[in-house]
Amino acid sequence: MQSNELVMQMSADKRYRYLVDQAKQNETLWILTDDDGCVMLNAEDEDCVPVWPAKDFANYWATGEWEHCRAQAISLEDWLERWTPGLEEDDLLLVAFPNPNEQGLVIEPDMFDEDLRSV
Repeated sequence: MQSNELVMQMSADKRYRYLVDQAKQNETLWILTDDDGCVMLNAEDEDCVPVWPAKDFANYWATGEWEHCRAQAISLEDWLERWTPGLEEDDLLLVAFPNPNEQGLVIEPDMFDEDLRSV
């Protein structure tokens, strides 16, 4: 496995691929939550839910104004069955694996779902 620092330095496209691969392998995705629920970001004038491939990456983001947030695991099954439809219904997008220097790839939930289900 590559070091976290090397992974963080990958391009947004490569981090997205890493996110999908890790989610399939570990059957888990990670989000940040606070007392109000899931943390949201605004990217490209869209409300987005940031997702990460591992707890360490989510926690890495939880600094500054986000330091009160905590990483929460979501099973891949739960993501596909509940989160994708819920995000679509609420007209939300995803920010795939943002890092402190780069926002990450903005993607529609159904496209992310397709990549997660592909072999």
